Amino acid sequence: MRGFGELEAAVMEQIWTSSEGATVPEVHERLASRGDVAYTTVMSVVHNLYRKGRLTRRREGRTHRYQATASRAEHTADLMSLALRSGGDPHTILTHFVQQMDQADTRRLAELLTRMDEDGTT
Repeated sequence: MRGFGELEAAVMEQIWTSSEGATVPEVHERLASRGDVAYTTVMSVVHNLYRKGRLTRRREGRTHRYQATASRAEHTADLMSLALRSGGDPHTILTHFVQQMDQADTRRLAELLTRMDEDGTT
């Protein structure tokens, strides 16, 4: 598991923002409105994400409609978990992470941990 490159992230953003997923022409149209990106480049990125298991696809006429295999939140949680496992001392990493959180997020984290402890899921 690793983060996405810049264009991969832009493609995934377009797919995540559509509940039905997106076709390559749809993704290209949305990305082209923000800058010069070739259709074939978008097609290659989408195919590579599919090949890596980040997207599923289903036939839709003469094209495919792609959907993410994980939500944006699940992907982010996976990256956070990877950083925690590979960055050295987990206690130190968590300490620094929590210290960087704003008060509202810290409160939400505390509430989540309390609820998980009460449910026996931690």
